[in-house]
Amino acid sequence: MSVPSALERPQGVPWRARAAARVAVAAAFVLALLPPNRLRAVLRLLRHGARPATYAQAKAARDAVLAVSLTCLGVHGCLPRSLATTVLCRLRGSWPTWCSGVRMRPPFAAHAWVEAEGTPVEETVPDGYLTPLITVGPRHEG
Repeated sequence: MSVPSALERPQGVPWRARAAARVAVAAAFVLALLPPNRLRAVLRLLRHGARPATYAQAKAARDAVLAVSLTCLGVHGCLPRSLATTVLCRLRGSWPTWCSGVRMRPPFAAHAWVEAEGTPVEETVPDGYLTPLITVGPRHEG
């Protein structure tokens, strides 16, 4: 079984979206240093006042993040990628559901991703492949 070595870099992301994405990526690298409980607490604070993100909003944020960060494009870039996507959505006034969990089928490993409208954003995996252990959704979801 082969595993993709990197994601494909999106094309056509406007310069304004790239500038905001750079800020979000920088914040994500700082957030990624926090222990899980503190990270969850910080994300819960950040989500206040944001409306739930649509799939299109979350995908646009993810595309912008991937356009500016080679680390987020890489195989081990799921945590900063998911955090940067979440932060960028927040900068735009919305909030996706940030998830951290595990892959339930080989290769077993930790993984972080975002969901919008109940669907993982641009995660090309079958149903039941990802199991969340920590989630921080929009305020109304609890």
